[in-house]
Amino acid sequence: MIKLGALFAAGLMLATAVSFAAGGTQVYDPKTRTWTSYDRTKAYKYWRQHKQVPEAFRPQMVKFRTAEKPGTIIIDGNQHFLYLVQPGQQAIRYGIGVGRDGFGWAGIVRVGRTAEWPIWTPPAEMVARDPNARKWAGGQPGGPDNPLGARALYLYEGGQDTIYRIHGTPEPWTIGLDVSSGCIRMNNDDIVDLHSRIEIGAKVIVLMQGAALYKGV
Repeated sequence: MIKLGALFAAGLMLATAVSFAAGGTQVYDPKTRTWTSYDRTKAYKYWRQHKQVPEAFRPQMVKFRTAEKPGTIIIDGNQHFLYLVQPGQQAIRYGIGVGRDGFGWAGIVRVGRTAEWPIWTPPAEMVARDPNARKWAGGQPGGPDNPLGARALYLYEGGQDTIYRIHGTPEPWTIGLDVSSGCIRMNNDDIVDLHSRIEIGAKVIVLMQGAALYKGV
């Protein structure tokens, strides 16, 4: 079980970089010493100028007190961070994109399998509502334009695929935003790194304020 006090302390530390407000993500600008909104337009503009996401969303080793064993993934959907627990009360922190309004979820699952340059097969619900997904109902081959990016970790509850994934993206500027249909997206370089470190069966804890619990968790 995660120590709530430790999570609270971690939250105070994170607030120096990223904040979650009712209107969405905010990032701290050290030059102006102000918090600024971080939406799709600003995120894309930042990416075009710098060819990378803001520093807060780049991989870094951070202090992280938890009772979970090394190798566990802990996802803070509100702050748009994924933590890979390391020995010595530390974690590798990555920036992520999460589910947009109405698609957030929380629960405890495990990595059931992984794939390199995975095939993307949109679920029936997405095919029904999204014309762009309809043409790939039979599966989109892996590649640089594939929505799952360079790698995918498939999240299972028991022996059942939850349909949720942690995966790469061909839209790296969306890291730090609420953009997906429930999956956790990462920059391709970051998911390649995470994929190289993770083991099948690894525990994944998804935390998100106001989210629905995944069935069975």
